[in-house]
Amino acid sequence: MEHRTHPIDGIAAPFLPAPFSEWFATRGWQPRAHQLELLARTQARRSALLIAPTGAGKTLAGFLPTLTDLADRPKPRPGEARRGVHTLYISPLKALAVDIQRNLNMPVAEMELPATMETRTGDTPTHKRQRQKHAPPDILLTTPEQLALLIASPDAEHFFSDLRFVVFDELHSLVISKRGHLLSLGLARLRRLRPELQTIGLSATVAEPEALRRWLVPQDRPGAMADIVTVSGGAKPHITILETEERVPWAGHSALYAIPKVYEAIKAHRTTLLFVNTRSQAELLFRELWRANEDSLPIALHHGSLDVGQRRKVEKAMETNSLRAIVATSTLDLGIDWGDVDLVVHVGAPKGASRLAQRIGRSNHRMDEPSRAILVPANRFEVMECRAALEANYLGAQDTPPLVEGALDVLAQHVLGSACAAPFDADVLYGEVAGAAPYAALDRETFDRIVEFVATGGYALKSYERYARIRKTKDGLWRIANPRIAQQYRLNVGTIVESPMLNIRMVRRGRGSASRGGPVLGKVEEYFLETLTQGDTFLFSGRVLRFEGIRENECLVSAGGGEDAKVPYYAGGKFPLSTYLAAEVRAMLADPKRWKTLPPQVAEWLSIQRDKSVLPQREDLLIETFPRGNRFYMVLYPFEGRLAHQTLGMLLTRRLERDGAHPLGFVANDYAIAVWGLNDMSAMLKSGKLSLPALMDEDMLGDDLEAWIADSWLLKRTFRNCALISGLVEKRHPGQEKTGRQVTVSADLIYDVLRAHEPDHILMQATWADAAQGLLDVRRLGEMLSRIRGRIVHKSLSRISPLAVPIMLEIGKEAVAGDANEALLGEASRLSGEELMQEALEA
Repeated sequence: MEHRTHPIDGIAAPFLPAPFSEWFATRGWQPRAHQLELLARTQARRSALLIAPTGAGKTLAGFLPTLTDLADRPKPRPGEARRGVHTLYISPLKALAVDIQRNLNMPVAEMELPATMETRTGDTPTHKRQRQKHAPPDILLTTPEQLALLIASPDAEHFFSDLRFVVFDELHSLVISKRGHLLSLGLARLRRLRPELQTIGLSATVAEPEALRRWLVPQDRPGAMADIVTVSGGAKPHITILETEERVPWAGHSALYAIPKVYEAIKAHRTTLLFVNTRSQAELLFRELWRANEDSLPIALHHGSLDVGQRRKVEKAMETNSLRAIVATSTLDLGIDWGDVDLVVHVGAPKGASRLAQRIGRSNHRMDEPSRAILVPANRFEVMECRAALEANYLGAQDTPPLVEGALDVLAQHVLGSACAAPFDADVLYGEVAGAAPYAALDRETFDRIVEFVATGGYALKSYERYARIRKTKDGLWRIANPRIAQQYRLNVGTIVESPMLNIRMVRRGRGSASRGGPVLGKVEEYFLETLTQGDTFLFSGRVLRFEGIRENECLVSAGGGEDAKVPYYAGGKFPLSTYLAAEVRAMLADPKRWKTLPPQVAEWLSIQRDKSVLPQREDLLIETFPRGNRFYMVLYPFEGRLAHQTLGMLLTRRLERDGAHPLGFVANDYAIAVWGLNDMSAMLKSGKLSLPALMDEDMLGDDLEAWIADSWLLKRTFRNCALISGLVEKRHPGQEKTGRQVTVSADLIYDVLRAHEPDHILMQATWADAAQGLLDVRRLGEMLSRIRGRIVHKSLSRISPLAVPIMLEIGKEAVAGDANEALLGEASRLSGEELMQEALEA
């Protein structure tokens, strides 16, 4: 094990009280170097980031400063006022807080330390939360949402009056989302209440440690960063890719072909943790494992949609080693150390090297013993992705997402929460907010526009009394308009907005806005529908449907007739392919020497592609064109992830339409895009009617992007999320909760008003930023278009290529959300995949 620090003069050796030295000695242990180093830095009144692999004792290291400080703290004198909370521990998961409390109880009890410890999460009963506010524990283990509630309380100043430390576990996971932005603002408030506050960040996986070091300390001076302690080494994980005689599917995400082998692996180990990327995949895998479970092994399911009681039952069974296998999503990604897990099986590609490292770390949660993991690719492209992720893990490569600027809707929520706690001075609050790393670049004008938005709703809404939530009084301070506002705030705090499902309802063509229409055909996730514009067609429930629009919480469709489905729905994974892994897959394609690490059937597939068409170099974009049936196809291989590909497909079809190619539709996955149309695109390219450099020019991210977004429902739906987070629209009211439909109606009305009368409204600005950054992945698409300038390789073919088989199989697929019916689709895909490959092999 290697321990590295950044040496800083003037730090004394750490002081470890006698009970701690004796406790370590009675177990035959010694505190590790990094644990003592972190203690020394905190005792020197510094904040610090600890980066260490799984099993290195990060939790104990993070709490040693707290426990030693509490052990040394004088007992309260008779009549002394009740002390406030001493240490906040904040984790991204409720289950992690519960687990940490369980792990810490032992040393606290055995050393008889004067420390009380409790959890406070969304699962904590209301009466217990109320008691905690009046009689806080010394150590409170909680979540970002609960911190937002605590600092918005009028007695926050007293509650945090003795706060010494804030410990952030799995910091890299906390900071990359809007939850992280809310948390950073909460931390800024804590610093104002307690200027001497120290922070401790714990992380096993991080690509840019400097960003986390800045996040931990106030940004009131340029370059301010927390100290860093880095631990490297430990046993290298033992990772394999599942070997099977079965044919690896050409497409799909279920990996059902591997169930017999996976079940054999479960039987050969004490406890196996099986990770998948989505809840629907978890449900499907769990069902299929039970079908294969001839030995009646205890196998359980764990994901965020399960009832809390069910989750706790599974967690207790894991703790007591009562289970042989647990199927889980990201709810168990992080540092939970339950039971004797000796194998991790990752079903489907991990989509990121850091995510894989995190999940593998759940096996053999000890630093000096190797974690064991099996990767199960769901399709042939995923075989290469799994190989790239495996190699990245051995190299120690990280690809955690970069931190982004703080979201404005989150800032609006914090401004309102500040007023709920106490009247605020705008100058003071701006200084506080600018100290938070995500908001360090926030200009005063934008901040003032946010305050004005919270006060009036903005210019177009200021005549409506219900949007006036704060008001400025004669003393120059901003106060809540009435007590009901504070109650509403507490009911709606947080940044997690569930993605709703929309009914698919038949109407007459062209009468979507007027007609109530006919039967409901089923439900589908809104994020798919929000990219459509009127007239687009898609496949659902075995029929081609024409999109007419969205009204309230219904998608209105008409019969598509004999038309092709323009935008077939594809069942993608939850996470987009990381940039790092995408580049590694492209490098693997371009280097035949690396194919020997791949299964023979995959290496043979690539060899045939090289013979029949071409394989792109690492920085190239391969575009193939070929006829099939009475359609003409263009297939692109950017390897930039499904979000960027979905956006590119939408923009590309608009351009092809303008150039006379008559595109009928497109489909995208993490690796490729297929567009098809009525006109021969190969002939158009040869004659000069089409130009690939012009088609793929970066200027498509200008007017084309704006025109498409304006025509789609995407902005409207993104606006609704921003309106909920900012508090402009409220879902929960005392004693009742709005339905998704009611929320949507409210948000849609406001959106229409703002688009017509105040398009530069601050919330519209936040909405555009959200759409570009998240749903569209515009930044990544722009980087790709820049990279391929002058490096487009076009291959005109007379028939489908081997490499095109997986993406061509996505055409015509359908998915009804909630149905775990991919087994049937997978079987159909396998058969048609062999038929398509046979076409590719014909001379």
